[in-house]
Order: sequence, then structure tokens, then C-alpha cells
Amino acid sequence: MNWQSPAVRDASRGGDYGKVIELVRKEARMTQKQLGEACGLSQSAVSRLEGRGTSSYSTDTLASVAAHLGIPARLVGLAEQSMVRNGFERVERRGFLGGVAAAAASPILGVALDVDGSGNQAAGLRSNTAMYRRLDSSTQSRDLAEAVHAHIRLIQNVTRDTEGEGPRSRLAAAGSEAASLAAWLAWDMGDNGSARSWYGSAIRAARSAHDPLLAAYQAGSLAQFEAHAGNGGQALNLARSARRYLEERRPAVADAWLCSVEALAHAANGDWRTADRALTLSRTLAEKTAREEPPPWPWVFPFDANKVAACRVTCGARLGIAAWVLGDDVEALASGHAKQRALTVLDLAAGHLAAGRIEAAFALASRALDTGLQYRSGRIVERSRAVRRSLSLSSLPKVVRDFDERLHGVYL
Repeated sequence: MNWQSPAVRDASRGGDYGKVIELVRKEARMTQKQLGEACGLSQSAVSRLEGRGTSSYSTDTLASVAAHLGIPARLVGLAEQSMVRNGFERVERRGFLGGVAAAAASPILGVALDVDGSGNQAAGLRSNTAMYRRLDSSTQSRDLAEAVHAHIRLIQNVTRDTEGEGPRSRLAAAGSEAASLAAWLAWDMGDNGSARSWYGSAIRAARSAHDPLLAAYQAGSLAQFEAHAGNGGQALNLARSARRYLEERRPAVADAWLCSVEALAHAANGDWRTADRALTLSRTLAEKTAREEPPPWPWVFPFDANKVAACRVTCGARLGIAAWVLGDDVEALASGHAKQRALTVLDLAAGHLAAGRIEAAFALASRALDTGLQYRSGRIVERSRAVRRSLSLSSLPKVVRDFDERLHGVYL
């Protein structure tokens, strides 16, 4: 979404925050019903929110919806306001994270969880999870993990004191999202054991929520993790499990994404032919998503041809197939936030190595390593080491020797 587009900018400047939300929702190809379900609101409540114009807004509702859609707070009039729903004034990021970690188990965080007056605490908790996800793009995982773990404890405490199957199911879904984020952070820190444990918790919570789409998403996320870890057989078993959760309710976006996960698993097994077939099917299914209804939660955003192309680059890097990695528009695939870009750049480095371009490969790898050290990302550093291990020469060029010197003694 272009936050500087005239339509968004004009609506924000005019105080029509509902219009901002409507524009972003439509760009994300979500219906009002889907957005409402994700944020604990009815479809009519979302309609009223979007049509409110320049009238007064509920800060909590704005914060919840904006967090789910990833809208910068300033565009919905929240940039200069206190973070009242968390019981804190605006502070520097480290101070804020420390405050959340210290207070997350306290009832003070519960004062504004009822975001729409209906007793739906899950929506407020999910809003906080979305906020933490946004912080992941600019924060070291070690700084963020403590706050997320405290957030999970809060969800557990709220769930313990909640009665009724419906509210408890929604809280279980909120817990599944938070556990999945904890798994992602552990993965980024290079703590694969904790990542597996958290992904397992996310799957169990999704099953408790009786949400087959969420369970499939979490099982697929664990499959993706195992594929990247080199455990192709385990990844394929988990992908099959994800498909069983979906049963007959299998939207194209889920099928397309799971095919890409299976391609990664086949690449981990060294099976390039089956990986190629899975990528081809993933691309065909991704093209279908453009003709379907907006993707259902938890996917939210479309799985398109660019995502399939990025997956092919990763598979090519694992398989050592330069033709899959190096292309005219491959640099355009290095999108997303800094840590995501670094991982893509390392895939490109592997492609250059497969093509025999050592200087270019380690120039790229050095750039990615800078990001890994800046964010203390164990995943990026370990992937950098994997790129280095793939080269075996008796006489090393200076760029490789410099890279070795930087890697030597790195302890995160």
C-alpha cells in the first residue's frame, strides 16, 4: 500500500480516518466481514466505522483495525496520542518494550481490551500481537521476545478467567497468533528448539479455537520452518497435515502457499524436478487468487506470482541452480523489511556462487551479514555461514578472506 497516495493522504489530513481504513481494506482485498471477524467487530460496525467521516472515533477501535491492516498510526490520528490501551505514555522503543514485559501480567493491561463494547477481549489482544509484528521489522528479536512472552502469559491468564465457548475460542485464536510470532522470533534468534515448541503451541491453540484455516496456516508455517532447516521429509508430512485440516474448505491462496512450502521441502531433499512441479502448480493457483474473493484470515494478503518467484529463488539457492536464482528482475524480489531482504540477498549470493561469480556472491553476502549483525539475527548469520560453507577453494580471493574475518568470532 502506498501510504503517500493522494486518496489516503487527503482522507487522513481531513480527519476521515474511516475512509483511510476503507481504502487500505480494499487494497488488501478484504471484505468488511473479514476485517470485522479479524478484529472482533460485526460487519455493520466496520461499515459504520468506514462511513463515520470526520466525526469522533473510538481510539481503541481505530488502534485495533489499524494494527490489523498495518496502517501507520499517524494516518488515523494516533501518532500524537498516548498509548492508553497499554497503560503507558509514549516512550522510546526500548523503554516501551521493557515496560510491556514488566507489566504484561498485570491487570492494568486489561482495562481497554474490550475494544468494541461487546466484551471481545480477543480483538484487543490480537491488536497488540499485530503491533509486535510491526516492531519486528525494526527491532532486535531479543529485545522483542521478552515482551511477546509476557503478552502470551497475559492471553493465558485472560483465557483462564473467561467463560463461554465462543469467547474462549476467540482467545485461543489470539493465543495461536501470539505463539506463532514467538516461534518466528526464536527462529530469527537461531533458537530452533524453541521455535519448534512455539509453532507446536500455535497449532494446538488453533485446534482449540476450532479454526481449520488457522490450524492449517500454523502447520504450514512449521512445515516452512522445517524445510528451511533442511528437514524435507518432516516438512512434507506437516504440509500434508495442513491439507487435512483444510479438508474441503481449501481456498486458492492456501493451496498456492502450501504448494510453495512443499517446493521448499523438495528442494531441501535435493529433488529439483518435484520442486519445479510444485512451483509451477503454486504459480497456477496463485493466478486463481486474483479471480477469487479476498483471501480469508489468517492469510489476509494475497499470495501472488511475485511470492512464487521469490520461493523459486530460495529453492534454486538450496539446490545450487543458478538459472532459478538469477534473472532480470530478481533484485525486485528483495522486498519487505531489512531482515527479509537480507535473507533474499543471501539466496542471490548462493545463485552467484552456483554460477561461479565469487566476487559478486560475497559482495552480496557481506551486505546481508551487515544486517544480520545489526539486528543480531542468528538466522541471517547462520545462513551467511551456509553460503560460505558451499565454497571450497585452496586459494581464497580477498573478498572471501574478508568475509571469513568478519564471521570469525561472531556470537549472538
